[in-house]
Amino acid sequence: MKIDIDQNRLTRELNELAAFSDVPAPAVSRIVFSDQDLRARAWLKDLCAKANLDVREDAVGNTFARWHGSEPAAPAVGTGSHIDAIPHSGRYDGTVGVLGGLEAIRALQASGFQPRRSLELLLFTSEEPTRFGLGCLGSRLLAGTLDPAADETLRDSEGSSLQEIRTRAGFHGPLSSVLLTPGYYDAFVELHIEQGPLLENRGVPLGAVTAIAAPASLRIDIQGQGGHAGAVLMPDRHDAFLAAAEIALALEQAARSTGAIDSVATTGVCDIFPRVINGIPSRVNLEADIRDIDADRRDRMLVHLEQTCTEIAARRGVTITPEFINRDAPATCDPRIVSAIAAVCDENGFRFDRMVSRAYHDSLFMSRICPAAMLFIPCRAGVSHLPDEYSSPEAIAQGTLVLAQTLAKLANS
Repeated sequence: MKIDIDQNRLTRELNELAAFSDVPAPAVSRIVFSDQDLRARAWLKDLCAKANLDVREDAVGNTFARWHGSEPAAPAVGTGSHIDAIPHSGRYDGTVGVLGGLEAIRALQASGFQPRRSLELLLFTSEEPTRFGLGCLGSRLLAGTLDPAADETLRDSEGSSLQEIRTRAGFHGPLSSVLLTPGYYDAFVELHIEQGPLLENRGVPLGAVTAIAAPASLRIDIQGQGGHAGAVLMPDRHDAFLAAAEIALALEQAARSTGAIDSVATTGVCDIFPRVINGIPSRVNLEADIRDIDADRRDRMLVHLEQTCTEIAARRGVTITPEFINRDAPATCDPRIVSAIAAVCDENGFRFDRMVSRAYHDSLFMSRICPAAMLFIPCRAGVSHLPDEYSSPEAIAQGTLVLAQTLAKLANS
């Protein structure tokens, strides 16, 4: 069976999808349930219909496009990713897995392959946390790891609830209906750019992902005492920002002190009040992200952070209140799927590395309900979430070919 990936078509479609954006090229901004997101969804559904795939959507907008196999009642083999994009980002994050997944199915159709298990492309809703402050919204609901009460508790910056926003976008029904039935998928494989530099640095074209790191994300509220920058003497100060700065440095030290390269910590948000040059900061809100592929090691970092906050609060005379946004467990990728990816690479003479994903993806949550794994391709200089994010057409086509052959193996195994 000869499988041909239409590299030109795939490149053209990636460029067309990038044009659904709220900002000029080369940057992409496509926030979930925005006008551009809904236009992009309609465009994608049209492509799926042209490929003779049966398309359905659930109550939160997860979109399923199925090529029925000879045993339609058997658990399906899934692939896919997301198309929402954070503000001023790039055109390859998530989209390679969606359009690459579609192209893999079309290539298998054109080759004359007949799947026993159905093959299904899955577009996840809101992998990015931009609008609601919580990533992987669609896959969390599919896996049952998010309480349907999120319909009211999750709100955007304008104060609108998830229920209000999804209803306006045309997605109806209770969030509880999004949960997939047990055994829905026999396997799930996500193609993605690495979002890091390792494959490119090693000169290796493909990565078979064996584990996916997961974050603990938290908000940290620091309440100090404001005052005039000239009138309050240094011994009398309770500066909320200086306490916040110590917390950020403590997070860095916690990650460095584990001795493990997979331990990382980032303070990505620092909002200061009143934010004037001649006023002592009275309040600061931090948002931090702590990740590891080892849950126990990550949680030890969190204990260290808690102890440090207590010490800083007492020493500086401020109040520090941490609040978890999420605290997800890492995932181990399914060995059977990883072996299938490795076998396809070996059969084609393609070099690959077994590696971990330090970014987290919808596959993390799919692994809670079905065997799941990921396939990485290089991106230039490891740059992602920026306008100069880039993966070559050749790398994308090669990853799509490996995906197609892996799907074929899994569908008929």
